[in-house]
Order: sequence, then C-alpha cells, then structure tokens
Amino acid sequence: MTQSELAKRIDHTLLAPDATLADIDRVVNEALEIGFASVCVAPVFVKHVSKRLAGSDVRTCSVIGFPHGTHKPTLKAIEATAAVKDGADELDVVAHLPNLLAMDVPAAQAELSEIVRGARAVRRDVVVKVIIESALLLQRLGDRGEQAIAAACRAIQQSGCDFVKTSTGFHPSGGATLEAVRLMRQHADALQVKAAGGIRDRATAIAMLEAGADRLGLSASVQIVGSGQ
Repeated sequence: MTQSELAKRIDHTLLAPDATLADIDRVVNEALEIGFASVCVAPVFVKHVSKRLAGSDVRTCSVIGFPHGTHKPTLKAIEATAAVKDGADELDVVAHLPNLLAMDVPAAQAELSEIVRGARAVRRDVVVKVIIESALLLQRLGDRGEQAIAAACRAIQQSGCDFVKTSTGFHPSGGATLEAVRLMRQHADALQVKAAGGIRDRATAIAMLEAGADRLGLSASVQIVGSGQ
C-alpha cells in the first residue's frame, strides 16, 4: 500500500483536552500536505477546521458525546446538529455503553436515531460513525462479546448510521484489536468499519485494514504514513 493510499484511509485525529488552536492548525496543515481522509477534532474547533479545509478533499470530522457517551440523547442530537452547522462532514458518536452491554437493540437504536435525525435535518449526507468500545464488550461479556458486537451493529444499521467504530481511545478497556475488527466486519453488513485506539505503528495499521477496517482513526498518522512505502 502506498503512502497516498494509506493516507486516504486515515482520520487524522487530535482530541487531547488541552489541544490549542495552534495544535489544531498543525494537524490541519499535515492533513492538507499528506492528504488524509479527514481531520477529527472536538466540536469547539469544527468551524475553524472547516474553514481551513474548504476547497480541499480533506473532510472535517468531529466527535459527539465524547469520550464517555453518557450525555442524554437529546443533548447528543443538539451537539451533532451544532457540529454539522459549523461545517462537520462526519460525526463520530459515542453510544450509550449500558445499552450495548445489555444488548438492548431498541434502546441503542432509539438513541442513535434521534442523533441522526438532528444531524441530517441540517445536512442529509453527513456521515455518522458509532463508537461501541469493542474492547469493553469483549472483556466484560466474554463468550457473549461477539453477540454484543452483532447487536450493536444491528442497532447502528437500523438507525441509519454509516460506520461502526471500535473505540474512543480514552476508555480503560483499551482500543482497537484485530479480533474486534474481524467480528465487526463479519456482522457489519452494509456498514463500514473504523478502527481506532492504540494504533501506533504502520504494521498494526495495515493489519487493521487487512482485517476489514475501511478507515483508521490515528493520532500518530504522520509517523505511520511516513514509515514505509
């Protein structure tokens, strides 16, 4: 895989709570130079990033309900709507994890549907990715972990979202694993798969893509893309 091909599969991400505008501008400059799929930032920076990326092929991505997913659905919908109004092309939404642990598909679908309705009332083609903390599901539920991932994928697809995503990278359960990506790919049906959290070298990034990921969320994007041809 060439550097350009790999770059186009990466959401170049900076979600540190102490990130400054100068830090955000650095990430935007890197994305424009290298050609990443998107720049993923906190909602407070979306308007600035969207203006910086205007006219380029790099998309603006933001996070909703981040990092714990414990906001009420109505608040997540408001946050999503505001981000789209500010120029977000893509949204990475943290699902309410108790719904996923309980494999409560109707509850998970109801939450996500409310968010999707709000965001797509502003822009019909906004891409919505849903973070399920796959490591938590697999660790906590053991033999039922795959069943939980399958249930999450059903809720995500039924609510009209576009991607299932492994992790925030902030949860103590851990980030993306090859096992989780393979299971998500198996149960995703029409969904795309995003792997994120703990991917720090090129070999791991390529392995995630080979396991079935369509997109990667990385903070070490520049080092990974530049580490090989």
